[in-house]
Formats: sequence, structure tokens, C-alpha cells
Amino acid sequence: MERLLDGEEKANVNKTVLIVEDERKLRELIADYLDSEGLAWCEAASGDEAVSVFRDVSPDLVILDIMMPGLDGYDVCEEIRKQSDVPILFLTAKSEEDDKLLGYDLGADDYMTKPFSPKVLAAKVKALLRRADSARGDREEAEGRRFDLGRLRIDVPGREALLDGRPLPLSPKEFDLLLFFVRHRNIVLSRDRLLENVWGFDYEGDARTVDTHVKRLRQKLGAGANWIATLRGNGYRFKVEP
Repeated sequence: MERLLDGEEKANVNKTVLIVEDERKLRELIADYLDSEGLAWCEAASGDEAVSVFRDVSPDLVILDIMMPGLDGYDVCEEIRKQSDVPILFLTAKSEEDDKLLGYDLGADDYMTKPFSPKVLAAKVKALLRRADSARGDREEAEGRRFDLGRLRIDVPGREALLDGRPLPLSPKEFDLLLFFVRHRNIVLSRDRLLENVWGFDYEGDARTVDTHVKRLRQKLGAGANWIATLRGNGYRFKVEP
């Protein structure tokens, strides 16, 4: 019998955690516990690799070791904060107060000192994800029912999208797709997730439907077509440039 997901587990579906740790066995241990919580994960064994993976995957949370070859965790944290406010959980052997304060100053959200309990780590990850979801919801509510993203404006009640002040001739499904992209901008969205949220769970089509609509949407966006980036093997990411 299939187990029903509770509310928190449903919220974690499609959430991805980046594990940045140079010890392979520790990465595997953390990954096992994330698997048990229904969380997807990716990994990096060095600071330089972490920056690259973060840019490609755009994870929802980062577990970040400090002492690593190449860029250390502090450097990686600074690089991530230049482009994202995703939760960052430092995982380190450092326990000195000054080290922790530096991490917080650079933008870390929480801290765990080695050795650690994987169960506690998983609990902290879930708590940080809940907090991030709540903050995102508050931002969307504050934006109201209209989005003003510079050249692109969307009137949700009126179901109208304007580019450089001119209405975009979008079909109802193209509007729904654009709105979902805008509400989840800067996040990697898989084709399956787009199908489920834009077309619905009972839709019988396949991922090619998403690709076709993205192609049409890009054509209508014209100069803004590059806002929708294709990430091979992962899906799409929407980012509006000024």
C-alpha cells in the first residue's frame, strides 16, 4: 500500500539540497537522511565545484562545510549571497565563537558543529525550508496580485502580461506558464513540476508539451526570450533581466 504523504512531506517534494562537503562518506550519510525525508539533493566536494553546481541547479538550501580545498565555506557563502537568499547551514569542525559569528555575518542561517546527529541535521534542514517557504509567501502576498519586474508587468486578476508597455498575445495556458515562471523565478523547474502545476496532475500529455509552450512563450517574449534558460537534464529557470 502506498504511504500517504503528510503536509510537511508534500511541501518538501521537489525541494533540492546542495551538500558541500569534501569527505565522501559524510556526504553519503547526509544524502541518506535527506532521502528519508523525501528531499532531492546534489553534491560538491570542493568550494569551486559548489559555486558551479549552485549556479547550474539553483538548490533550495545549502549544507556548507567550511574547511575545504580551493574556496573555503566562507568564500562560497559570499558567492552564493551575491545571487541568492537561499538558506545556508554551515557544517564544520570549527566551534569557536568568532568563527560562528563570521559565518552569520556572511549570511549563514544556522550552524552545526562536527560531530553531529544526522537526525538533528535533517530537522534543521526542514525547519529552514519551512521558514524560507513562509518568507516567500509573505513576499508574494506583499507584491499583491500584480507583478512589476521592470520591462515585464503581469496583472493577475486581469490575466494580462505587458512587455515594454505592450500587451503580450498569450493563450490562456501560455499566460499560466508565464505566471508560474514569474512566481518561481530564479528557481530550477523540472518539466514534470511544470506539467503538474500548470496543466494539472490528471493531464495525460508528456514533457514535450512543456517544451512546445516554452518555445512559443519565448517567441512572444522576443527580446526577453533569454529570460527562460534551459538547463539540460534539469528543466528551465526563469530570470528577468532589468
